[in-house]
Amino acid sequence: MDMEVTAWMSLHHAMNAQDDRRPFSKATLRRIAAFARPHRRPLYAFLLLSVVMAVLAVATPVLAGRVVNAIVDRSATSTVVGLAVLIAGLAVAEGGLGLANRWLSARIGEGLILDLRTAVFDHVQRMPVAFFTRTRTGALVSRLNNDVIGAQRAFSDTLSGVVSNLVTLLLTFAVMVGISWQVTLLALLLLPVFVLPARRMGTRLAGLEREAARHDAAMSTQMTERFSAPGATLVKLFGRPDRESAEFAARARRVRDIGVRTAMVQHVFITALTMVSALALALVYGLGGWLSLRGHLDAGAVVALALLLTRLYAPLTALASARVEVMSALVSFERVFEVLDLRPLVAEKPEPRAVPDGPVAVEFDGVTFAYPAADKVSLASLEEVATLDTRGGVDVLHEVSFRAEPGQMVALVGSSGAGKSTIAQLLPRLYDADSGTVRLGGVDVRDLSFASIRATLGMVTQDGHLFHESIRDNLLLARPEATEDELWDVLRRARLDALIEGLPDGLDTIVGERGYRLSGGERQRLTIARLLLARQRVVILDEATAHLDSTSEAAVQEALAEALDGRTAVVIAHRLSTVRAADLILVVEEGRIVERGTHDELLAAGGRYADLYETQFDTRPPLEPVG
Repeated sequence: MDMEVTAWMSLHHAMNAQDDRRPFSKATLRRIAAFARPHRRPLYAFLLLSVVMAVLAVATPVLAGRVVNAIVDRSATSTVVGLAVLIAGLAVAEGGLGLANRWLSARIGEGLILDLRTAVFDHVQRMPVAFFTRTRTGALVSRLNNDVIGAQRAFSDTLSGVVSNLVTLLLTFAVMVGISWQVTLLALLLLPVFVLPARRMGTRLAGLEREAARHDAAMSTQMTERFSAPGATLVKLFGRPDRESAEFAARARRVRDIGVRTAMVQHVFITALTMVSALALALVYGLGGWLSLRGHLDAGAVVALALLLTRLYAPLTALASARVEVMSALVSFERVFEVLDLRPLVAEKPEPRAVPDGPVAVEFDGVTFAYPAADKVSLASLEEVATLDTRGGVDVLHEVSFRAEPGQMVALVGSSGAGKSTIAQLLPRLYDADSGTVRLGGVDVRDLSFASIRATLGMVTQDGHLFHESIRDNLLLARPEATEDELWDVLRRARLDALIEGLPDGLDTIVGERGYRLSGGERQRLTIARLLLARQRVVILDEATAHLDSTSEAAVQEALAEALDGRTAVVIAHRLSTVRAADLILVVEEGRIVERGTHDELLAAGGRYADLYETQFDTRPPLEPVG
């Protein structure tokens, strides 16, 4: 390893070490050890190989010095050849051990990434819907990528680096002192000239890279939002493309300027340190040669000292940054643990029950509910705010009670924000009631298993969300084992079979992000087909036709008739025409049920439902003309 490579290594360590002086608890270290425990055997082998490679790295310069001495002393040819073969053997051994060490490093690092990512992903899936409504997706994805990789470096890079560099440093220092303490002292005196610029320049370059990363992130956010179908539409309708281009170009130019500055700072730094390394080698050869000429040192020792010099500087500069590298890795672990420590507000009991077989009744008994405050479900760093909003706890549902008998349709109507969708979200346990009881088939939903609830209850929302996958994959989400005939059967019942048959790729057609390659009515019918495939006994329709034109609504209503046939249904609707046939209509206002009855009963009562109906259909007689 020459001094220029050592300079690059010094710069790399200084740039990537982010000093964080926060104290870390023993509990954090114990949790890190728990994640590392499954990898302890390859980790021990990894550390052992690192030590062996450090020994070989020091042995090669010593043997090179002996070769020079053998040549100067005109020793037997076999001695020189033997030493050369030994050096070659060590080089081959070092290369082989390097491959084994890299394999172990990759296995440990990638294994740890797998463990951390799956732990975070599984945990996040158990979080309540409130968590996802507050969290920025990009910040959460960063935990699964950047922070997990940062934590992995603690084992694959930092730990092995500390061990191997420490062993290399001690061995090199001992060998150099044994050869010549004078030259060793000279090398140590030059060390600050080598290390201090690396720390200073490394900090400067790290700042430039962080600034570039911020601009890159801003560009990525702008591209992600503007390149999505709704974002592109919004820009075309209301935005100013010239202004968008100017903003993007300004950030891109800033990244370019930072790149130029970074390249120049790196070149100046490496040039300066290469000059320092040349000076160090010159002094070693000068002092070593002077000592050799006076008979205090042989020629081979001078060569060995020159080669060992890089073995001394590289580990010293790496160890100088080891503390901040460890702190940086621990920060990444803490950021991962921060997500894992968020307690899901909706949890399954240790021994949950299943929904009883047969027709299922739905019951709300004195249910009161308030959405949780942000500090209960989220993190400031995931929302990218300084402090979390602690407001919350204001009841949005008050003593709600009703019962939908098996096979009945219960409709929820009322003003926007009255609490209708909140009622619907309590049934599948997207949230849990603060007081009162929600029952499926006579069993408190908090006593049921999540799998049983999913198998019993299906929901169609107003946005008809689909994944950026094929039609087949979006359908199989409901029942992965479904056959081809079953898929076409539900598509026929959802009035989609003719459309899908006419597509070039049929069931394998990709629907696009959020299903934007389909019309609103087609998306809704596809979500209804998915519901039909799941064969659930309870159906929730939350404004399923709210944003459709009359033609699409008619097609969706036909599909809904199939979905509701023989099932218990809770239907939320603004359009009262869609709930006239409901067995029971509940009028919800300000989180309370203010009226209940059939369509005819509520119209006859002349209350809030009658007002809503008159507003929508304007049943009042026309005004007499004036004059």
